[in-house]
This record gives sequence, structure tokens and C-alpha cells, in this order.
Amino acid sequence: MPIFKLPLSGDVVQNISPFTAFMSPIGSQFGLINITLGKSSAPEVESDVLSDVGTYGKQIGQIGDALLVLIERMPKSYGLDDEPAIIALKQMLDEVTKIKTRHKRPKLQRAHTHETTA
Repeated sequence: MPIFKLPLSGDVVQNISPFTAFMSPIGSQFGLINITLGKSSAPEVESDVLSDVGTYGKQIGQIGDALLVLIERMPKSYGLDDEPAIIALKQMLDEVTKIKTRHKRPKLQRAHTHETTA
């Protein structure tokens, strides 16, 4: 008996990128899915950065890691450990590290910080 499959019924693997030639830079209706990309002064640059450099998550993660290194190297006399924004940042980055560990994703290895040397 021959195998019969209806359209959209299986064995279809497709990556969907919101940055395609079919969509405008401010969003478009594509099938049943509505994707709004927002306004960008240079959508081509944004698309190239996302595809060639890294996703927003990767970019923000590296910025967060760099901020944490700077914070850890600041003199304790500045009192940054008591600042609510610093506390929230550290908690958020700790949660991200836990999730990365759970998914066996690489995390930044800091060689030398105040916390490990104090």
C-alpha cells in the first residue's frame, strides 16, 4: 500500500526567520502568524548583526557578563553590593547561568574576581 500524506501532515523541517524578503521591516502578515519586527533605522544592518554576530540574547548576555566583571573589580568602598540594580542584575545573571547549566550550554568562565580572591 502506498504512503499517503496530506499537505502539512509530516516530515517537514523549516527554520523560520522573521528577516526574510517576504516581510517588511515593520512587520507583516504571513499566513496565520503575525510577526511585528518594530521600526528600525537600518533593518539590513540589524539583520546582518543577528545572523553574523549573534542573537539579541547572546549580545545582551555578553554585555551582562562584561558588566559583572567590571562590578566585581570595583572597590568595595563604592558600596555597589547594596545597590538594588546591581543585586537584581546579579540575580538575573545567576538565573541565566542556572538555565545554561541545565541545558549544558557554555557559560563565561571568569578567571579572577574579587569574590574568589577575597
